[in-house]
Amino acid sequence: MLDVAVAYNRYQFLGEEFLTWLWYVIEKDQHLIKKFDNDFVALEIGNRIVFENRRKESGERITIKGDGASLEEGILTLQKGALVTELNVVYKSAELTWQFTLKGESLNVSSLNIPNTGLPESDEDLEGFVLEKIFLYDKILNFLENIFFHFVKLRLSNRWQHKMVPKIRNWIQSA
Repeated sequence: MLDVAVAYNRYQFLGEEFLTWLWYVIEKDQHLIKKFDNDFVALEIGNRIVFENRRKESGERITIKGDGASLEEGILTLQKGALVTELNVVYKSAELTWQFTLKGESLNVSSLNIPNTGLPESDEDLEGFVLEKIFLYDKILNFLENIFFHFVKLRLSNRWQHKMVPKIRNWIQSA
């Protein structure tokens, strides 16, 4: 059995490849997401994206942040061999919007903002209020679990190397 630290270092790239692939899906293949949520409206890059290029000796790290930030520098960073290590995402489903940050090394979700719900008007409404909050958290976490599971199946298949990697490279080079 692998030591936890060894496994962590050995498979750290997987989360970074997932976030890079997710950015590609956001830009080029959003119909894929519809498979995971029938009410899906849009998935967008939020206000922060972090890259790391471990090919360089210094281990270059670049952060792009701000609403409406230009992602051209991010594409340039990908062209130089970096991968996405953190990605802020806005997920829209029906009339609801979630915003959160995914961290590639651990696939942690941070800064999760769920859609606003009304406050309970009485003690009897408290149970429904709590259940609605649980539903909203569960909805986005299930979506992330399903799309990551799809990514892992794709990553382990022959389609990854023969079809997906060339598509992603083409996207990066043509931007």
